[in-house]
Amino acid sequence: MAKIQAIRGMNDILPEQTPVWQYVESTVRQVLGQYGYQEIRMPVVEQTELFKRSIGEVTDIVEKEMYTFDDRNGDSLTLRPEGTAGCVRAAEEHGLLFNQTRRLWYTGPMFRHERPQKGRYRQFHQIGVECFGMDGPDIDAELLILTARLWQALGLAGHTRLEINSIGTSEARKVYRQALVDYLDQYRDQLDDDSKRRLTTNPLRILDSKDAGTRKILEGAPSLDDYLDDESRAHFEQLKGLLDAAGVKYSVNPALVRGLDYYGKTVFEWITDSLGAQGTVCAGGRYDGLVEQLGGKPTKAVGFAMGLERLILLLETLELVPDYVNNHADVYVTAMGDKVIAPAMAIAEELRSALPGRVVVTHCGGGSFKSQMKKADRSGARYAVILGENELASGNVGLKPLRDDEPQQDIARSELAQALANRLAQ
Repeated sequence: MAKIQAIRGMNDILPEQTPVWQYVESTVRQVLGQYGYQEIRMPVVEQTELFKRSIGEVTDIVEKEMYTFDDRNGDSLTLRPEGTAGCVRAAEEHGLLFNQTRRLWYTGPMFRHERPQKGRYRQFHQIGVECFGMDGPDIDAELLILTARLWQALGLAGHTRLEINSIGTSEARKVYRQALVDYLDQYRDQLDDDSKRRLTTNPLRILDSKDAGTRKILEGAPSLDDYLDDESRAHFEQLKGLLDAAGVKYSVNPALVRGLDYYGKTVFEWITDSLGAQGTVCAGGRYDGLVEQLGGKPTKAVGFAMGLERLILLLETLELVPDYVNNHADVYVTAMGDKVIAPAMAIAEELRSALPGRVVVTHCGGGSFKSQMKKADRSGARYAVILGENELASGNVGLKPLRDDEPQQDIARSELAQALANRLAQ
């Protein structure tokens, strides 16, 4: 019988990998907590209409990438391809936005039927941050400042760069969109296939084309900056001033647009040059019209999302994962013989009570002294506690360092916890 394997592009995260995920997630949780952001958890399945109305029916995501199906009641449901729409739906449904400001964040799996490649999967994980009810550029700046702090905490400050742009209001973009289409229509036959298709669906995305021929044509295209409304221009200038004051370095990229319909005014991307083509590690912007678009009252909003797979790949590529992250145990308690199994488990419980935050692994399954010590070494523990019948009779235990050449010591069981606390603190 053939073995059942995981669906292509949907990967298992194995026990050897999860410590790095936990390290990144806990670092993000800590930084966001410092700024007063609250976690929200939404379902992974939503009504398909939610994404059609928010992302846009003529985007690649809705047209080609969503996992959509009819349930037994005939309702069209979709595995969430991104988190913003679901967060807006949840906040509006539960009355979180009425005359309030909100700083929210979430994490979890997203789903898109894309071609799997390194750093890009069909089930992938994102951390998203969404802010509601704040109009000024100060909240835009806060998001970028806190992200800069996160890169600092992860050791990535010298490996990421920030690009920002303003894409104006929807009214200003309509005028610019027509000017861009009129210009590009003259070169339709010379555009790459994706750009030809986008010319009638989402022409602003052509500005982000990587095709060399299209990039050459775009050199003479009208600039979005020339079509910005006064309000968006003032907002953007204030944002740049706040970033300058905070010491957050950035560059203005006039070609930067976001691929989802709901963005307006500020857009931004944090980019790395250490992962080849998969360079964006965090992206977002303002979406002041989305809450109203989904049936709520007009609400100012801004947010971003970062892909965990890509962020972890970057940390591993640059060898920035701290050594302690992959150390699974601090102490390994052995049991040499059936008579000492219960006392060994009791010692392990005493150590867990006395050493909160330390990982104490009890050997289970029997085996020789040699095999137990091999497993102790593989656990990554710094010390092995050795308990046999002789130690049990004497009231002592053996304490063996596993990461240096110090000799094994016999220590009274009553003194073991304090001895380990002193050694592990060094």
